[in-house]
Amino acid sequence: MGKEKIILTGDRPTGKLHIGHYVGSLKRRVELQNSGSFDKTFIFIADAQALTDNIDNPEKVRQNVIEVALDYLACGLDPEKSTIFIQSQIPELCELTFYYMDLVTVSRLQRNPTVKTEIQMRNFETSIPVGFFTYPISQAADITAFRATTVPVGEDQEPMIEQAREIVRRFNYIYGETLVEPEILLPDNAACLRLPGTDGKAKMSKSLGNCIYLAEEADEIQKKVMSMFTDPDHLRVQDPGKIEGNTVFTYLDAFCRPEHFERYLPDYPNLNELKAHYQRGGLGDVKVKRFLNSIMQEELEPIRNRRKEFEKDIPAIYEMLRKGCEVARAAAADTLSDVRKAMKINYFDDAELINEQVKRFNK
Repeated sequence: MGKEKIILTGDRPTGKLHIGHYVGSLKRRVELQNSGSFDKTFIFIADAQALTDNIDNPEKVRQNVIEVALDYLACGLDPEKSTIFIQSQIPELCELTFYYMDLVTVSRLQRNPTVKTEIQMRNFETSIPVGFFTYPISQAADITAFRATTVPVGEDQEPMIEQAREIVRRFNYIYGETLVEPEILLPDNAACLRLPGTDGKAKMSKSLGNCIYLAEEADEIQKKVMSMFTDPDHLRVQDPGKIEGNTVFTYLDAFCRPEHFERYLPDYPNLNELKAHYQRGGLGDVKVKRFLNSIMQEELEPIRNRRKEFEKDIPAIYEMLRKGCEVARAAAADTLSDVRKAMKINYFDDAELINEQVKRFNK
């Protein structure tokens, strides 16, 4: 088996994508896609996974599949270079999940830190849907079906990748070398690992209403930036300010580049000088927020404009997804064929088996 370099990554379609997704994964995906370092890139919309905790609201998932696809294209994911597909349209993933379930114990799933956190977040403690509980296994199926060598995700997903690696090792130990063990690829900018919400809360989430969406109009972005959480003790311009836990500076760490100072704030040579002035006192929040707003507008305007272009031909987006599903399904079927052979459940493709049985019964 030649070791191709293959990326797999995806998002749950539970809402439009926001700048947390963008700096955490989307921007990097586009860079990786265009880097020429990978033989294949698979990017999927995880609708089946989204249904595990939205089972009573299928319309929400259905409506958001197209939103996520538009955000992908607007950010620069290119169906000529990446296979973009919808998880539920690849039935081979369900079959792989079912076989992998035999390789994992309930107690091992219960120990998975990501699962623990997610269960608490959704108040599932008393009644966890089995589908939600087993999603590390289904994630292992997603990764291995496409023989992914590289999975670019945030650090919160590390336990999930480790679980996938365990499943691969155990499968290969029992059935022989069949599956590819994936490596995790973390964001290289620490500020991008977990961008806080505009209110300073640890996580940007739709339910908290503290997101800036990629499709957001310019005036909305400005409103959200100008009302952002800063240092609550920085009451007057002359007061010294704290940058730790100050959302505006966290966003500057994630988005600001040296050329932004030349364009929008020529009084300062770089971000360190701006931070130093804020910490000494004499620099007001409004000035820093205006600077951040200029940067955010510059970053998001081209994405918003591209999205509006793609919105003009929605049937073309569905056609792009349909083609992506065909390519993805062929790749997953190929892996599944190897898995069935390794597990000795490929009865009708195994001429040797039939000959053996003929001899056995014709003694």
